[in-house]
Amino acid sequence: MENFKLYRSGIHDATIRLHGSDVEFKERNVMTNQWQEPVRLNEDKATELENYYHINLLTIAKHLDEFRQLFQQDTKEVLTSWGATYQKHDENTWVERQKKYPLDVVTVNNEPVAFISISRENCSVFVKEGFEEYTPVKLWNQNNISKAGFGIHLHETVMVEMRDTIKLATDVWLPKGVDGPVPVILVRTPYGKSMYSRSYTNFIQRGYGVVIQDTRGREDSEGDWIPMASEIEDGDDTLDWIADQPWCDGNIGMIGASYGGYVQWAAAASGNPHLKAMVSIVTAGSPFIDIPRKGGTLVSGALAWAFAMVEKEFKPENMVRNDWDEVVKIRPLKDIPKRALGKDVAFWDDWMSHPTNDEFWLQSDWYQYKDKIKAPAMIVSGWYDDNGMGTTEALEVVENYPSENKKIILGPWMHNGNTTRDIQGIALGNNAIRYDMDLHYQLWFDRKLKGIENNIDASPVVEYYVNGDNAWTTANQWPPEKVAWKEIYVSGNGNAVSSDEDGKLSFKESTQDGYDEFIYDPENPAPHLIDLSENEIGVPANYKDVEKRSDVLVYTSDPLDEPLTIAGDIYVNFFASSSARDTDWVVRLTDVDAAGNSIKLADGVIRARFRNGYDKEVLLEPGKVEEYMIRTSKIANTFQKGHRIRLTITSSADSFVFPNSNTGENPATDIDNIKATQRIYHGKQYKTYVKLPVVQKS
Repeated sequence: MENFKLYRSGIHDATIRLHGSDVEFKERNVMTNQWQEPVRLNEDKATELENYYHINLLTIAKHLDEFRQLFQQDTKEVLTSWGATYQKHDENTWVERQKKYPLDVVTVNNEPVAFISISRENCSVFVKEGFEEYTPVKLWNQNNISKAGFGIHLHETVMVEMRDTIKLATDVWLPKGVDGPVPVILVRTPYGKSMYSRSYTNFIQRGYGVVIQDTRGREDSEGDWIPMASEIEDGDDTLDWIADQPWCDGNIGMIGASYGGYVQWAAAASGNPHLKAMVSIVTAGSPFIDIPRKGGTLVSGALAWAFAMVEKEFKPENMVRNDWDEVVKIRPLKDIPKRALGKDVAFWDDWMSHPTNDEFWLQSDWYQYKDKIKAPAMIVSGWYDDNGMGTTEALEVVENYPSENKKIILGPWMHNGNTTRDIQGIALGNNAIRYDMDLHYQLWFDRKLKGIENNIDASPVVEYYVNGDNAWTTANQWPPEKVAWKEIYVSGNGNAVSSDEDGKLSFKESTQDGYDEFIYDPENPAPHLIDLSENEIGVPANYKDVEKRSDVLVYTSDPLDEPLTIAGDIYVNFFASSSARDTDWVVRLTDVDAAGNSIKLADGVIRARFRNGYDKEVLLEPGKVEEYMIRTSKIANTFQKGHRIRLTITSSADSFVFPNSNTGENPATDIDNIKATQRIYHGKQYKTYVKLPVVQKS
């Protein structure tokens, strides 16, 4: 018989006894904080627990003997009988590769003593009794962390009235046994508050109130669902309501990811003084900088999310289709929901009816009120977050904050951050996943809402991961203070990817004027390498085959004589002309290794009609040379010795943005396509270059 404990965010939730493959399970009742009688764990309960902890206790019990045998080997990698790959990370830890929500294994003297799994907001640990010190559980054994000694109870479910009399369904959860008011953490969601009823129990157990609210028009709330349209006012009104309740001590924080990050910045944009702390995870941003109108385009990659939101309740099953290639080809665009789902969708109709950044879109643009935002913010995102530009805007908001009021963590992560070490066949370091993110969230709230001295706001402001080096490092600002901006210039024949002499990037300015030309056909767009059903549209991939297309211009540096590290946003300044009245420009920066693999680091897009601003459409004069600047998503990467820096320019990214028809007509109703002759100019007169944030050596 072996005794184990199950922890989530440092809280002991269950005690487990293993009798061979049988599992005896004794669970803490989170409502009462009392231990229940032990039961024999069955498959249904094991699956329920796996959905919550990402750990299947029956599976571990079944395979424990094999784990013991595997980790006795003197090797750096092992393969299990069920197909899992493990790599030795450090003296005590084996990490699982090629898996979302991996199950890592801690060994002591080659004996497996603990299993670790993470989600975007929590870390779960299944550990043999007495071996907690070898796991992330030890991180929580500090005197300056709120103690988890409370049960929880649903204080009330109330319809909170907004300023226009619409009522929003709101659950109030409070710690049981606390005398007097408590600090409160607010969660606002369009996905249904019932989905999150167990997600934030760790905060309640540590003495916080948690308020979870359905946003306007979602699940149990009143009103019409227009994504992001009312969140500034509704967030403001909800904060005021919470602050006025007897169970709130006046200190309110917010936490959430994606839309749950967006609603925080929207609430903060109201200037509400009751918001004292934010934990912003992969936040969405303003519509023309982020999604759904990125760079003025229409982001086809947002379709999966839009389909999941067409009913009052979240329908994730609508994201999984085997006909996405056909769906994105439906024209006119305004008819996509009707033809793909069999129904009209009101918010899609609204999106289609507003081609420019008018009042409709501005009502959801929290960034325009950035001067009102004062709340201390912890900002978390990743290089491959498809809402990454939302975080870019958030970083600009806190740029002039005092250092103690901001904490920034940027990893090699997708939108579903900190959950895998391998993306689209691209292997990241074994340290790409962190076990301490939930600890950081707790420390931030403890410091800002309870005033506990824990030094979270005295540590370096920025922690970020450098691809290529596969290392975490710190800085006092973003971009890092050691960054020097350097231009790398385009020259030569960008159509000749296989040439050693043409299609060049060089830190020396070109003195020879010229241009490169390609034909862009909207009916044959260049691919953007994603799986739409995955609902991840910013992921890395190997673009070496895409770069062989005749409609992709390729510019590559010479092999580097020594490593070069960049950290920050990438800016691409270029001169271009088109034979069309409107078109798109797509830029991509890649890291090319000695074998010719071209791994995407960052990309960006602009619709030409918005080159003078998103509030007005100015069509092109065919053949006229125009200047453009595209700011890409952020990245930290070391180009290793012998690697090359590559820029590609094209006019499409299928599955990412709907191809521009080149007609100059309204994209929502347009059904025609025309081919366009595209030219990129470079040389002394037209300086086309990439502006790189190069990290200087110490």
